Amino acid sequence: MSGLQCLAADNIWFDKQRFDDAERRFYEGVNGPATPQQQQDKDANAILQDIAKSRQNIQQSLNGSSLHASVDHELVSRMKSLELENQTLHKVVEDMRAALLKLETRVAVLEKTPTPVAVPCAKATPVKAAPAKVENGDDEEEDDDDIDLFGSDEDNEAAERLKQERLAAYAAKKAKKPALIAKSSILLDVKPWDDETDMGKLEEHVRSVQMDGLLWGASKLVPVGYGIKKLQINCVVEDDKVGTDILEEEITKFEDFVQSVDVAAFNKI
Repeated sequence: MSGLQCLAADNIWFDKQRFDDAERRFYEGVNGPATPQQQQDKDANAILQDIAKSRQNIQQSLNGSSLHASVDHELVSRMKSLELENQTLHKVVEDMRAALLKLETRVAVLEKTPTPVAVPCAKATPVKAAPAKVENGDDEEEDDDDIDLFGSDEDNEAAERLKQERLAAYAAKKAKKPALIAKSSILLDVKPWDDETDMGKLEEHVRSVQMDGLLWGASKLVPVGYGIKKLQINCVVEDDKVGTDILEEEITKFEDFVQSVDVAAFNKI
């Protein structure tokens, strides 16, 4: 079969435009030609549709603007809250620094002040008045007979013996008196790494630190900011056995829970 025969057998519309015109005239004959009023209504409908689409686009734009405005307002509110919280934290830190500086000054003054030591006073030995001189020769001889040449030595020995007895009694009394144990009350701030740290476990680790002269007291959780809380715990220590450096070193060994340890208050008992 030749190419022309194939094209003649195929259903291809080479004159489609003619068929389209015939179809349009057919429908116009059935429905009648379109009047100017109908054409105006059709144009008006098209305009109304465009106006409706424009209104819809404007409404969507307004909704988007209000959404952005609400988001911006929320961000501004959060920033103001964070700034206020930051100012509060700065004030707390300054107060803690002032209290620590005052405490260090007080400790330095106490360390420089010498401790008074009580010294027993020896009882004064009474001194006998010397006999008055008498011009009469007979009276001088009688006075010479009354003078005891060895009496002064006996008085000195008695006074020395009395002094030694009193010193021994004072020393024995002082030895029986219990020695005063210097103690201090310390308030520690134990800070975690973040808000996901288990504060119950952290407190258990802190209280697990045990040593001679250390007694743990009450504790509480104090908000710091951004959802983070610090452990504020009190303890009583004997100054000769436990120091703040030892406590900080022992507590910071739990590095999985503890970020830092600070002395919030230090008072002598």
